[in-house]
Order: sequence, then C-alpha cells, then structure tokens
Amino acid sequence: MNVMSRYSGPIAGSIGDDAAEVAAGDAAPAINEAATKTDGLGCHAGAAEMKAAAEAAGKSETLARYATDYPKGPHDQPQSMCPAFGSLRVGLRMRRTATVLSGSACCVYGLTFVSHFYGARRTVGYVPFSSETLVTGKLFEDIREAVYKLADPAQYDTIIITNLCVPTASGVPLDLLPKEINGVRIIGIDVPGFGVPTHAEAKDVLSGAMLEYARKEAEQGPVQAPRGGRSERPTVTLLGEMFPADPVGINLMLDPLGLAVGPVVPTREWRELYAALDCQVVAAIHPFYKSCIRQFDLAGRKVVGSAPVGHDGTEAWLEAIGTACNVSRDKIDAAKNRFLPAIKAALAAKPINARITVSGYEGSELLVARLLIESGANVPYVGTAVPRTPWSDPDREWLEAKGVKVQYRASLEQDFAAVDEFMPDLAIGTTPVVQKAKTMSIPALYFTNLISARPLFGPAGAGSLAQVINAALGNKARFDEMKEFFGEVGQGYAAGVWEDTPKDVPAYREKYKKQIEAAAKKRKAEEMI
Repeated sequence: MNVMSRYSGPIAGSIGDDAAEVAAGDAAPAINEAATKTDGLGCHAGAAEMKAAAEAAGKSETLARYATDYPKGPHDQPQSMCPAFGSLRVGLRMRRTATVLSGSACCVYGLTFVSHFYGARRTVGYVPFSSETLVTGKLFEDIREAVYKLADPAQYDTIIITNLCVPTASGVPLDLLPKEINGVRIIGIDVPGFGVPTHAEAKDVLSGAMLEYARKEAEQGPVQAPRGGRSERPTVTLLGEMFPADPVGINLMLDPLGLAVGPVVPTREWRELYAALDCQVVAAIHPFYKSCIRQFDLAGRKVVGSAPVGHDGTEAWLEAIGTACNVSRDKIDAAKNRFLPAIKAALAAKPINARITVSGYEGSELLVARLLIESGANVPYVGTAVPRTPWSDPDREWLEAKGVKVQYRASLEQDFAAVDEFMPDLAIGTTPVVQKAKTMSIPALYFTNLISARPLFGPAGAGSLAQVINAALGNKARFDEMKEFFGEVGQGYAAGVWEDTPKDVPAYREKYKKQIEAAAKKRKAEEMI
C-alpha cells in the first residue's frame, strides 16, 4: 500500500492522542530507585554494570533491539569515538531541528566539541543532572520542562532529546515525553556506548526513529511535499551519508531507466523523510541502517544492497535496481551501454599499481576496496567497524572471490595485524592505523577525511581515488629518508620529552605489566559475577 500518495501542506495533527499524552506527562513517572542509586557508574564503569543497571531500570526492550540491529563482535565492540556523535551529527545537520543531550557533563562537552570541530553551527541543548535528580526522577521533569520551553513552532519542526550512558542506565523514560508540543515533534532516543557499538550505527538509531514518526504521520493523512516538489519519475532513496556529488552522478545513471534519485537518508530536513518513504526502491549504499530498513519494509518498499561502484558494481547495481522497479530489459541494457564503457575508460586512464590495506568505521570500506581493485590495486585486507548484513553480501562475495580478507567488526588490533602481515605500499585507515603505518615508513591516508570525502560512484568515482593515492605512494622515499635520519629517537622507553639522556629500565616495565594484567583479570572476574 502506498501511504505517501497525498501532499497538501503542513501537518495538521500529530501521531496518537497528543492531548492525553501531554496530560499523562504532568505526573512524574515512577523511577526505579534501586537501579539509579549507583548513578556514579558513568563512563568509568564497565559496560556490564551499565547494561545491567539499564535493564533493571526498564530499558531491556531497547537494549534487546539494539543487540539485534547492531550485534557486537567477538571482541565486544570496535574501538571508536562515542557513538552518540553519530546521532548528534544527524540532528545538527537538519533544518529547523533542536538537539538536546542528557548525560554526564564531560560526555556532553566532548560531543559538542567534536561536533563543532566537524562544522556544526548550531547550539546543543544540555540538561544537567545530579545524584538527587537521577534518583528522584527530577531529571525527567527537567528534560520535560526544557522541551516545553524549546517547543516554538516558529523556530523548530522537531526537537531531538538523546540519553547518553548514565541517563540510559538510570532508566530516564524519554518515551513518556509528549509526542508533540505546540505542533513541534518530540523524539527521544537512547544512545548508550554500552548498547550502540559505533557512531555510524547511531546515525541509524535517530534516522530510524524519525522515519517511524514520519511514516505514522503519513498514515494519518496529508503531509508536506518536498521543497522542490514531488518527482515526476519513480524515485530511488539513497540510504547512508555520501559525498554531495554522488547523488547527482547516480541520478544521471538512473535517467535511462526512467527513474530519479530521491532523498539521501539521513535527510537534511523533516519533509524529506516523507519523500524518502515515497520511493520505488531503497538503495542501501551503507548496508548497516537496519532501523531505517525496518521502516521502509513497513512502508512496503524494496531494498537493494551494494552501490554503483566501479564497472562490475555498477553493472550489477543497475540490473538490481531495474529489476526491483520492473524496468524493461531494453532500458536496463541502454543504461549499462551508456555508462559502463565510460567507467572502464576512467579506470584505465588512472591506474593504481600498489598493495593497499583498507580499514575504517564509516561503513563504505568494502565499496572503496572494490573501486581500488578495479583500478588495478592489490587489496589483501578490508576491515570495517560495522557488522555484516544481507545488504553487504554482494560486496563481500565479490571481494572474497578476488582473494580479499573481509573483516567485519574489525578491532584496532586486527587492523594493525593486517599492516604487519601484508606490509602494504599504502595503508588506508583510522588515525591509529595511519600513525602505525607511518612509523613503519609506509605511506598512509585517513579514510574519513581523504577517502570518503570524494565521489565514489559511476564515471566520476572511477578515477577519483587515483590522484590522492598515487600522490601518497610517491611519499615513500620521504618516509625512508626521515626514518634513516631520526633512527630510533623518541621510540619505546625514549618517547616523550627528557631533560637527561633516557635510560631503559626493564624491571619497571615488567612490574607495571604484571599490575596491568592483574587489574584486567580482576575486572573480568567481577563482570562474570
């Protein structure tokens, strides 16, 4: 059933019986004091203690859903930044959207700092708490008061409230907030570090919550049309953040199929959510957005994995999209004949002749590896922080057929081991991987800033990586020269700033190693109790 068939101006009402919900919100919710009296758990507590407290405080259903959507690896979870950065980033990039955090002051400071470092130009709201406000339920009342003060329809369409680790562990019930105040939507989510493994998946937590709200609004009646009007052609919604030029390039490839690109989820404003749901098919460019995919399933939308990356990827993707949209064979073949020769020519014009390891936490690592291989590179290892899903299987199968080791939920140690094992000519990875490679005189590139910040798809993406990668490969001689000049200075026991000549004292090192191992065993034993 197409529930997105009508657009006729602003939303008149909200989901459910809002008046009843607001009235119910007047009374303070019951808080499990036994579960919250150890509010000092905070960031310094173990994940097991935090999770147990959250489950005791009524968050077991939320944590169970996260465990299903975002399964952790055998080593717990990848090392990454606070996951709430992902959901915070999504909200801060949306028009007419207010963002409020509830968590420890140090966490909020770190999140707002890194958000503004990455270009946010919005104020981030903060509701502080103390032991007393957590235990008595006053924190919920403070959040509710803050939301009512912010709910100005002249400024906002939506207010997003995010519980960080401590409020989640303490069971602060954001689901009891009214769904709408003065025509402003209210969305509360929990994004604890002990429940959401990576910041990439936290983008899905918020995007999925907003899609659910928007889907239910559309089921209730008319909703706003996209800012540029509704597409005359059936659309393909793109799932996952991507370089701004990529949707334009994908739109050109869809044109011979009689299709058009729809919104990119996460969206930049609320009304785009309706248009995203009003699509013919969803392209899971980033295949780990399980919460969003669940909402598209409920709206009756098909989901296609992989992406139009390189020659083989583009051919398979055009076939899959065309088939899902019941496009005629002649149109599918016309699209292939138009773009595949151009992609092959672009790949041949800018070859890459090097062994390269790839790792990162954005979710597009497998796509980058495919493009590198078709450019001529030897890629023995791909590590990604996100989990394996059915929508990444086409990429995994293609890579494994080429002899590539694909590591989902890769830990930093696994990425390090790949650099040691394969001794690449170039390492693409996270900051620690780049640092390690450079100390080994191996050129390296930071995935997030230098690889994912350029087009990857279609003819435009075919040669986009060659320039930056070949330039980096050319720096090998410089690393060798610096290594020869500095030798072992500043490494191992001699690292840091010294007033005297540093001396190696192995006895100290062995003593502290044993202390660290004993502390780790004690923590492990306590977690098992």
